[in-house]
Amino acid sequence: MATHLPGGAVLAPAASSQVPIWRGPAGALLGLALAWAALALGATQASDYVVELGFRLALLIVLAEAWNLLAGYGGLVSLGTASFFGVGAYVLVGLCNQAGWPWPAAWALSALGAAGLAALVSRAVFRLRGLYFTVGTLALAEALRLFMVNFAPFGGATGLFLAADPPDSRHLLQWALGLLAATTLLMSGLTASRLGLLLRAVRDDEDAACQMGVRPFRIKLLVFMLASALTGLAGGLQALKLGTVEPYATFGMGWTVAVLSVVIIGGQGRRAGPALGAVFVLALSELLADAPALHLAITGLILIVVIRRAPQGLAGLLEQALARRARGGRP
Repeated sequence: MATHLPGGAVLAPAASSQVPIWRGPAGALLGLALAWAALALGATQASDYVVELGFRLALLIVLAEAWNLLAGYGGLVSLGTASFFGVGAYVLVGLCNQAGWPWPAAWALSALGAAGLAALVSRAVFRLRGLYFTVGTLALAEALRLFMVNFAPFGGATGLFLAADPPDSRHLLQWALGLLAATTLLMSGLTASRLGLLLRAVRDDEDAACQMGVRPFRIKLLVFMLASALTGLAGGLQALKLGTVEPYATFGMGWTVAVLSVVIIGGQGRRAGPALGAVFVLALSELLADAPALHLAITGLILIVVIRRAPQGLAGLLEQALARRARGGRP
């Protein structure tokens, strides 16, 4: 209803600031829950091949989301993904075998184990910046791998076998999809929050952010522990699926290189980057599964082209194409 002011002026009622529920956070949560339910239901009817691909894709996106938070939004280019992936895997198998824990409880503790490792090494690695930080995280992964190879209580070079029977692959896919849904929701909220803004400020100029009152160490520690916890959860699921852990594969560079390739190809620092990159990398690996040497060569060539010609990745190229379309094709 309009309000009449002295002098004959009329004050129109303010437009409602309420956002329809389907366009707000509740709508996003509902849509994500419905998507997870549909995928989880489809997992019970899918073929073994589709279930295997779905599990790998879900884990790859979770790992890429964690790495993108560190490198894309925080500027912390880490080559230590295998460290936290391996810790999560070993914590789960160790608790199930030695303490007799049910695997869901042990899986939750795998996140705490990986986050604890991140907190333990944070003061050392955060003293390093840029390339030195990257090399420091790589050294951490290699040191842990060599330690596990030579430490007999953890099985040494032969590793450990899971004593209890692991869940079937379809059940594991549902858990992986649940982890993916939670990770996507968490990252979407975090990157759009005040913490995400502070993290990008630290990435762009840590000294300037510090002078403005930001505490870079706390910000970096928080995201480092969060990314490590998600990586540890992915490692725990992988250990459950295989029923065994051993240092060469669990702490090897394979997962680190795969995650780095996914984020660079998909788009570093972009929300859609991890998902687009994971789909592309997984599809390429399946197409060239019978030619591993060719697969490595083509992946390397694609990385070089993306870094040189399209540093924004597939997500950036897609955004540019949509923007041109919205402008009617004008450059």
